[in-house]
Amino acid sequence: MLSPQEVEQAYVRNTGVVITRLFADLNLDPLAVPGVLVAGHAPFTWGRTAADAVEHADLLEYIARLAYRSILLGAPVGGLPGHIGDHHHRRKHGPNATYGQSC
Repeated sequence: MLSPQEVEQAYVRNTGVVITRLFADLNLDPLAVPGVLVAGHAPFTWGRTAADAVEHADLLEYIARLAYRSILLGAPVGGLPGHIGDHHHRRKHGPNATYGQSC
């Protein structure tokens, strides 16, 4: 989870840093593990082609449905820290919105 400082200083860059650090620390091959969930953010998927990335996104959606059903069966659930939710709201709304823009 990004700290409040990481969110405010360089959210997009620090999200990428979290992903690349995870893959480096665990010695993972991005083509062998074609997706990642970043806490407090949408999922990221990729592949050798755009079609592969879409297929990986579809698989991730299926996994999300399984997780949701686990919650319905009583699995414990946690929430996002306020600074992450606030950041997502601000990046989509207001004078400094960046959602959907190059940053």
